Amino acid sequence: MRSMDGLRFAVGTLSVFPVRVERVDRQVAGRAMALAPGVGLVLGLAGGLPLVLSGERPLLAAALALALLALLTRALHLDGLADLADGLGSAKPAGQALDIMKKSDIGPFGVVTLVFTLLVQVTALVSVSPPGDAPYARYAALVTACLAGRLALTWACRAGVPAARPDGLGAMVAGTVRRRAVVLVTLAAVLAAAAIGLLAAPGPAPVDDHPAVDGLVVESFVNVTAVVVRECPLDFAAFPDCPEPAVPGMRYEEASGLLPGGIAALGRTLAAPIALLAGLAAALLLLGRARRRLGGITGDVLGALVETAVTVTLVAYALLA
Repeated sequence: MRSMDGLRFAVGTLSVFPVRVERVDRQVAGRAMALAPGVGLVLGLAGGLPLVLSGERPLLAAALALALLALLTRALHLDGLADLADGLGSAKPAGQALDIMKKSDIGPFGVVTLVFTLLVQVTALVSVSPPGDAPYARYAALVTACLAGRLALTWACRAGVPAARPDGLGAMVAGTVRRRAVVLVTLAAVLAAAAIGLLAAPGPAPVDDHPAVDGLVVESFVNVTAVVVRECPLDFAAFPDCPEPAVPGMRYEEASGLLPGGIAALGRTLAAPIALLAGLAAALLLLGRARRRLGGITGDVLGALVETAVTVTLVAYALLA
């Protein structure tokens, strides 16, 4: 029952999905923050649908996916990012910075931060265009980013992290997740990211069989080129891929790379968990900054951590995939 209460609390807090929250206390909040990455996974799967439905228009698809994701989360995380930017950008003492963050309006720091954050997110998502089916690769990137963003919540609510205010969402969830749960949830998230990356990896492309030229046969795959040479010709300058044998006319075979599609699958599988950890690391750096300046976490800080992890994960995925 406590796990179900925690799941309802997580879904009700982190999404627009209608749920009936019957119990709210710190124990339930701790379970909710431990289950937050699961909610992020569902949000990514739902929010990323425009990426596979509008594959021929990647820029439009990326913008629609991020807009849908903002709708599914009530844009609360974006609002938190803007508020934290205003608070930290004000250079005021902690109390005054918290008051600035609590105001309903958005200042210049918040506006600039929102504009550049969304711009980077869209650009990074469009930049994910590896060999194979790019829409599915972008879909995997967004799902991984959503997973990373909610994993940042689990870490921000771990034992030992205080709240900046005595009330509000931050006070409810601060320090509620046990360290053992943090480790287990992180391991599960990394494995899930690896599975997402593997499923998005392109399979082998059709083999291009080129007619043999004086015994030279080339077979090309995605990210893999296997060169098989039999009875190499004497004019090696015309065939740079044909190593000179010790004895002219001898049989020579050489294969470069991994199995068909192997490099692509391995690279994509590793890119997803590495990008997830990069996003988490960036969020933890921001968390450290917020703790030093504000004294702990608030609801706005949590929202800013989500968007930071999402953004850095997308950028890392675009660079690695």
